[in-house]
Amino acid sequence: MDIIELVVEDDIGERVDSYLAKKLEEVSRSYIKKLIKDGHIKVNNLQVKPKYVVNKGDVITVELPEPEKLELIPQDLPIEIVYEDEDVAVVNKPRGMVVHPAPGNYSGTLVNALLYHLESLSTINGVVRPGIVHRIDKDTSGLLMIAKNDFAHIELSKQLKEHSITRIYYALVEGNIKVDNGTINAPIGRHPVDRKKMAVTDRNSKRAITHFKVLERFGQYTLIEAKLETGRTHQIRVHMSYIKHPLVGDLVYGSKKNEFKQEGQLLHAKVIGFIHPRTKEYMEFDSELPDYFKKVLDVLRRKNYRHN
Repeated sequence: MDIIELVVEDDIGERVDSYLAKKLEEVSRSYIKKLIKDGHIKVNNLQVKPKYVVNKGDVITVELPEPEKLELIPQDLPIEIVYEDEDVAVVNKPRGMVVHPAPGNYSGTLVNALLYHLESLSTINGVVRPGIVHRIDKDTSGLLMIAKNDFAHIELSKQLKEHSITRIYYALVEGNIKVDNGTINAPIGRHPVDRKKMAVTDRNSKRAITHFKVLERFGQYTLIEAKLETGRTHQIRVHMSYIKHPLVGDLVYGSKKNEFKQEGQLLHAKVIGFIHPRTKEYMEFDSELPDYFKKVLDVLRRKNYRHN
């Protein structure tokens, strides 16, 4: 068991779970809350609750338990490994595949596939999320970074926190976006009524910035490139819906008409770029749009051609 000791010198008046999430970049806030609940985090040698407000001079002791024995089953699921070395891998996740297991869903995920195809994965994110540094939605396809050891995980997590990772998505949205490019700067948090959804809100939200550029117009639809400056849950889907251009096929944040009978939003994580944790060289990877996405674009191009 690793033991970390911190003395509070800044961020006075902040909740202890939030404070530790900043200081321990490799550990998620939800995992910190679990550690507090299980008695693995103490302030001045006393147990506290996540909402405890830190004071200058507080001594925070964090016990990081040994990773539990992994009980997930490796599965020979088809995934495209775009790149792999001793520290990192880049995979192209298909639409319809959940990134990591959750209660009631411990098979058929990207993690199950990674356990089969890769010899090692980082352990920092716990038993059910080995190797997972960042996520994309189940019905979003595209490129993901995978950490094969804890050193790589920590270094990639720092880059995510510093917003230095290049993440470019292609999306087909409803309506004709009249400007050629733009920036959506609107905070995202949990929806005030429907807790399963995210929303642009000033309550309990985080800064969220999406840059977009129009690639092609089809009258009632627009193909865009969206570049993430931040990476909030459902960020592109929420932001595009917020400016009245929801993603095609997004039955959660968009319309229910689903003209192209898609099983999820037309959103693809096309480009990922990062500094390699060990070599410090910048690496960038590009991926093709999946066939179902290209077929919809082909239909729109033919229709556009006939009308012109």
